[in-house]
Amino acid sequence: MPKIKTSSAAKKRFRITAGGKVMRRRAFKSHLLENKSPKRLRKKRRDKGMDGTDNREALRLLGRR
Repeated sequence: MPKIKTSSAAKKRFRITAGGKVMRRRAFKSHLLENKSPKRLRKKRRDKGMDGTDNREALRLLGRR
């Protein structure tokens, strides 16, 4: 079988933890930040684990499934 190429878009957006979880960046944190509350911005600092079907699709794009 030939090797599966990793999706370039996926490798820029997701990372896999040592435990195998797919982590993603939170949305709405790139611009127009001055009208968003500090609490809201603080919560968006941390990466988030992906859920369900999205998780499976991300693994496929990363060549892990």
